[in-house]
Amino acid sequence: MNRAVFVMVGSLVALVALVLLLPSDSARRPIAQSRQATQGQSSEDEALTIYCAAANRAVMEAIRTDYEAEFGVALKVQYGASQTLLSNLEIGGTADLYLPADDSYLAAARHKGLVDEVLPVAEMQAVLAVPKEAAVDLPGLDALLASSARIVQANPEAAAVGKLTRDVLTAQGKWEALAARTQSFKGTVHEVANDVQIGAADVGIVFDAVLHTIPQLKAVPLPELAEAKARIAVGVAASTAQPQRALHFARYLSAPEKGQRRYEEYGYRPLPGDPWADTPELTLYAGAMLRPAIEQTLREFEEREGVRVVRKYNGCGILVAQMRAGEVPDAYFACDSEFMQQVRDLFPTPADVSQNELVILVPKGNPKRIASLRDLTRPGLRVGIGHEKQCAMGWLTQRTLRESGVQADVMNNVIVQSPTGDMLVNQMQTGSLDAAVAYLSNAAGAAQFLDAVRIQGIPCSIATQPYAVARSARYPQLAERLLARLRSAASEKQFTQLGFAWIAHSAGKALAVDVER
Repeated sequence: MNRAVFVMVGSLVALVALVLLLPSDSARRPIAQSRQATQGQSSEDEALTIYCAAANRAVMEAIRTDYEAEFGVALKVQYGASQTLLSNLEIGGTADLYLPADDSYLAAARHKGLVDEVLPVAEMQAVLAVPKEAAVDLPGLDALLASSARIVQANPEAAAVGKLTRDVLTAQGKWEALAARTQSFKGTVHEVANDVQIGAADVGIVFDAVLHTIPQLKAVPLPELAEAKARIAVGVAASTAQPQRALHFARYLSAPEKGQRRYEEYGYRPLPGDPWADTPELTLYAGAMLRPAIEQTLREFEEREGVRVVRKYNGCGILVAQMRAGEVPDAYFACDSEFMQQVRDLFPTPADVSQNELVILVPKGNPKRIASLRDLTRPGLRVGIGHEKQCAMGWLTQRTLRESGVQADVMNNVIVQSPTGDMLVNQMQTGSLDAAVAYLSNAAGAAQFLDAVRIQGIPCSIATQPYAVARSARYPQLAERLLARLRSAASEKQFTQLGFAWIAHSAGKALAVDVER
């Protein structure tokens, strides 16, 4: 029995389905245009619901005013303690977005499958709040505990500032002493500040940004709380019925010229964010053999995010040459690690996604009984391979032929060197070639015409496909979210149906951007 690997007909069906799926116009329609197209709908129908931590109330109200005026989309904001809002989301809340006071709550929400994309926004610091006229000399927590000051805190089971304080001081072995000296625990950080403001307490632990709108109070840093920094991020609820609108606002919120400008005005420290664009445009260079595996995911990404992904598919040698000439895309999905390494200075942190193996393509039924690379040395055979300088497939083929000891003899029979595997498949189908060395995925769309013979015992015949965001990318976080979609379970199905092996790690958990510390 020969070693031909029959490519499943199901792969062909999947490929045909990819071709038939056309991009949706709504993926390319800015929110402003979408609003004009739906003027007959009520604002209630278009409203976005946001679960927002109380610590963000003042700045969120300013951003809400800006966004509603600019886009005419109503924002319904429910304020509360971060844990309380998370619990509401878990029991069936109808929020489109969740913005807690610290991203640890988003990590928990993501673990429970309650949020998808996460965009970082800003940072704030836990400090002591005291009356503005108070003379304070507190070199450390011990001095506070030894004083007669009435202390108030936020409940660590409900509010982010309370949880952060407890976590940081527990690590120092000082939480129990502070908890014992605390006269009351409040539900939100604003309730803590209010107690100090009205004289019901002498000192409270709050976030510094909260005091921006309370001129009667001032912030006093405490050395033991130096690590109690809250990183604010916004998450798109997994249950939202309008993800494109939710992501539009999330991008607005995290953009330096928009929401982050307001956060800075209100005393927060903005985190790196993508610049604002109503409809961002992302440029992706990808190896030609990846096209059938990623096109559906790219279309779905455009639709969900409301963005455009401009693709350029070609042999990776050609793409590398273009990048070296100065045409650097926002992201690059290479056919093999070797062609990522050649531009590593432009793409510093690649992530491996899949693998594809070289095979020998032969006509259906394998009439010439080709079973190995050595069989390609037979006199008179017409052989096609990839071009060594133009594509990863060609470079890998030459390496594999050298490893097998048949390079010179096989090259005597090579009549075609192509920049892409698809071109070799076309020539096989027309009868111009007797055999071709290409990727297994190249055969997926021609299962009724071709068989694939595995190349045995040559480890270098396996190509690894990495994805990376350019150092110069205009929208690096958007490009990272595209990687997350390309590493998702749905994307994995597309790849494996076409003969790729899947090696992306934590595929189902890659949708958040840096929310776990």
